Amino acid sequence: MPGSGKSTIGLLLAKALFVRFVDTDMMIRDIEKRSLQEILNESGQAYFENRESEVIQSINGRTLVIATGGSAVLLPDAMAHLKKIGEIVYLQAPLSLIEKRLWNIKTRGIVLGEGQSIEDLYVAREPIYRQYADLQVSVEGKTPEAVVQTIISTLHLKPRGSG
Repeated sequence: MPGSGKSTIGLLLAKALFVRFVDTDMMIRDIEKRSLQEILNESGQAYFENRESEVIQSINGRTLVIATGGSAVLLPDAMAHLKKIGEIVYLQAPLSLIEKRLWNIKTRGIVLGEGQSIEDLYVAREPIYRQYADLQVSVEGKTPEAVVQTIISTLHLKPRGSG
């Protein structure tokens, strides 16, 4: 879900495990040479979703942490690829926290349908996140570091090179 902390927690998790961090939103911005919002405004939602799916499916390797855009869960081919190369962690955040964090919804590059609110988005996507998740971790009331430790201990992850 947008605003759940994927990029922050993903980066911290990658550092803790001594592996590479990949943010698919950043990859899309780098490839397109424009912001996510500009892509959505200028090229449309279908183009954006196709680009997002292509980017995700181009990622290979198991020794990395990937933070996807919040709409990746709507892309079955991309999600099948992610399932194939690793485990999917759903960072559960209550709607109130998401709304607080998404103060810049109009410029952030969030895939929203016409007239769709953050609450509508949350209600529509939350069950899909649960469906794909190998692990669900609540972020409510926890520091990013605590969330990272929960992921590491639950998935029995070890820093790269630690045997």
